[in-house]
Amino acid sequence: MDYVAHYASPLGAMTMTSDGIHLTSLTFDGQWHAICETTSPISNRHSSIPENPVLQQTRTWLDIYFSGSAPDFTPPLLPMHATPFRSAVWKQLLIIPFGQTMSYGDIARCIGCPSAQAVGGAIGHNPIALIIPCHRVIGSNGALTGYAAGVERKAWLLKHEEFLKKIT
Repeated sequence: MDYVAHYASPLGAMTMTSDGIHLTSLTFDGQWHAICETTSPISNRHSSIPENPVLQQTRTWLDIYFSGSAPDFTPPLLPMHATPFRSAVWKQLLIIPFGQTMSYGDIARCIGCPSAQAVGGAIGHNPIALIIPCHRVIGSNGALTGYAAGVERKAWLLKHEEFLKKIT
């Protein structure tokens, strides 16, 4: 059974899904790839039972993050639509430290990919926002290029983390 729950973040409503064992997605409502990928197994059957332990862990992670601290745990993750290339990119995102950034080119070099654009495409399809921190990836010139949930949210998240990093 698939589980769905909702979260009211300071940046707008979010939807999280779980297969009961892993977090399979966490997106801002209206996020472009969440709309485009309608073949998700949750599109036809789901339960809004918030007592699912994975969704409870995710809600706790989000509460900690938005309240002003860096969470010290990660819910169990199993991103949907994960090709081997996307998985490699998303694993690299998980090691970007809180309050820091990397460029698309940096990530491409780290995983042995000749194309920063290909990395950008994989990042753009990250189904687990914030926890797999695609918002920490910037252009090589420092520009806030692209974010499936909107560049305004990306800017807010980076400012939020930089502020938190200074006070913790």
